[in-house]
Amino acid sequence: MKIIISHDVDHITAWEHWRDLVLPKSMVRSSIELTLSRISLAEYHLRFKGVVTNKFNNLEELMLFDEKNNVNSTFFIGVDRGLGLSYPIKKAECWIKKILAKGFEVGVHGIEYDNPINIKKEYDLFKQISGLNDFGIRMHYLRTSVNTVQYLMQTGYSFDSTIQKLDNPFRVGNLWEFPLHIMDVNLFNRGQRWQKQSLGQVKDQTLRILEKADEKGIRYFTLLFHDHYFGNTFEAWKNWYIWAIEYFKKNGYEFVTYRDAVMELEAGA
Repeated sequence: MKIIISHDVDHITAWEHWRDLVLPKSMVRSSIELTLSRISLAEYHLRFKGVVTNKFNNLEELMLFDEKNNVNSTFFIGVDRGLGLSYPIKKAECWIKKILAKGFEVGVHGIEYDNPINIKKEYDLFKQISGLNDFGIRMHYLRTSVNTVQYLMQTGYSFDSTIQKLDNPFRVGNLWEFPLHIMDVNLFNRGQRWQKQSLGQVKDQTLRILEKADEKGIRYFTLLFHDHYFGNTFEAWKNWYIWAIEYFKKNGYEFVTYRDAVMELEAGA
């Protein structure tokens, strides 16, 4: 079993959210987590400081960590707005180029999932900005319809990693669908809008999922960690990601990119 690590970029700055409800909801969430002793007072203060100082992403820090650990991860960045993804296209373009310059893979964090014309617009814009001809997508909030995968295939995406289920990659035309196996939010929040699980509980759940994946013969195991949580404002989340990478390395798992996996699958198809 090989490991594919990816990161969804939902936020770049705090102040980009002045017209939506992300910041008020974030403050309410932080207050609930402090009351429930899910976070420390220091974390609580740092979260508010991040809003004041306009620090809402940890992309540089996460790239440095992944680079040091030889994790060639994939960053999914939006080129449209919706559902709390509010950064302007200029910010997206800047980070797409920075991440590519660091040698990481970049794909689309899609907003449109059920309108083929708008899906194509996102594809074309990302292609123009990135200069890439071969790239994939993950939908924001993992939204899909019965037609989404077919639309993505027809648009020209080489892979998608939106569908959540413990299964191996499968092919739809020229598109490879890589099911998503672990996402940080699902582990920590368990259906709530705030952190429900402790770091220890999340580690145990991670090991159980990996065991099931081994039993099922999963060839490529996919893990999603949002860069927003790789900071001292979310200590348990950051520590879980560091622990997971160390666990994979210690136990001899190989890190590959989606494109690596696609090439291997195509060669064996």
